[in-house]
Amino acid sequence: MSTEIRVPQLPESVADATLVTWHKQPGDPIRRDENLADLETDKVVLEVPAPANGVVRELRVPSGTVVTSGQVLAVIEEGGASAAAASAPAAAPAAAPAPVRAATSAAPARAAPAAAAASAPSGPSKSAGAGAAVAVTEAAGRLSPSVRRLVEENHLDPAAIPGSGRDGRLTKADVVDYLGRKPAAAAASPGPGSAATAPSGAVTPIARAPAVRPAVPAAGERAEQRVPMTRLRARIAQRLIEAQSTQALLTTFNEVDLTATQELRGRYKERFEKEYGVKLGFMSFFVKAAIAALKKFPVVNASVDGNDIIYHEYYDIGVAVSTERGLVVPIVRDADGKSFAAIEKEIADYARKAREGSLAIEDLTGGTFTITNGGVFGSLMSTPIVNAPQSAILGMHKVQERPMVVNGQIAARPMMYLAVTYDHRIIDGREAVQFLVAIKDALEDPGRLLLGI
Repeated sequence: MSTEIRVPQLPESVADATLVTWHKQPGDPIRRDENLADLETDKVVLEVPAPANGVVRELRVPSGTVVTSGQVLAVIEEGGASAAAASAPAAAPAAAPAPVRAATSAAPARAAPAAAAASAPSGPSKSAGAGAAVAVTEAAGRLSPSVRRLVEENHLDPAAIPGSGRDGRLTKADVVDYLGRKPAAAAASPGPGSAATAPSGAVTPIARAPAVRPAVPAAGERAEQRVPMTRLRARIAQRLIEAQSTQALLTTFNEVDLTATQELRGRYKERFEKEYGVKLGFMSFFVKAAIAALKKFPVVNASVDGNDIIYHEYYDIGVAVSTERGLVVPIVRDADGKSFAAIEKEIADYARKAREGSLAIEDLTGGTFTITNGGVFGSLMSTPIVNAPQSAILGMHKVQERPMVVNGQIAARPMMYLAVTYDHRIIDGREAVQFLVAIKDALEDPGRLLLGI
């Protein structure tokens, strides 16, 4: 029975998506819930799972096509996967059975053993080779788009890499760590020529050419590359231009002495991690300090809608996270009612999802105020741009010891520059400055955050 695979229902705020990658080709077997394709929207990458076991019969649209909800992407023939798996051991190596083709993303070092298993005369050896190929396919099917791309570019076997994510899933950090630990193995992997030839001289179907990379320009050449923006990058560019063209943006600065916050964090971080299973970072302090300041100056938590000002009586704090695809801002909802531990856990979970490319639209929608931390990249000072339709954004920066006058004496203090960019249409300079001072006071005496004063 044939089954059409359609574009899933896109969120209300997303009109269309771009089909960026097919993970199967016509004739390839596919299992129920295995990822068939990746769809990139303005905010996240969505996976298109197969509804049943079968074989891919037809792909209706090429990669790079803009698609809409309900559009037919592919057709699969249900029940074909078991037949293909049963006939795979009897197929000749040159025929390149579907399960083996699906394993081409494995490392070249795995190619030779698989080829030897495919060309060996005994039946059990053939079955073992086919089983290994299917195992590699199953491992690859559970990868997020960013991890899968990294695995394929470096010709790695995902089954050989220990995963630290939920249910043992691989994260991008796992793959990067594995590459760092295995430089010699990567260098020793057989090249395309040696991997393609089995001991008997037969050409195996597993070998593949290395990934196409831009040619290194000769000395003196002035090379250029034209690469289209990703959907996320184009959306970021559009929103930044809209913010600057529709809002009257102004930035005010201050600096905060983090001595007391560092001492409190240092005193309890080990006990905190043991108690709650998450590290005590600086971000929870800044979220709590920002909420305390927002309660004193509600207009900073407001937004503009035409000629109206909408005062939000809840505190959904966006925390900017940088990914390889661009900047995303997941939302910690109702942050005023959450503990330090709950905030740290939620931020850590969002950071993991961002690295894996598994953030959902719901994670990124809404927000009344945003915090961005350029200090993790070494930024000493910057002017962040408001995440419209919000009216303000707090910029954190690098903590740096500087000489400060304390009680008439010069002392080295851990200082951080803070910046608040705000929409001057509804927020006056007095309110913006006092808002930033309120954050500074809370961080310099963090006991006030715990006591609510």
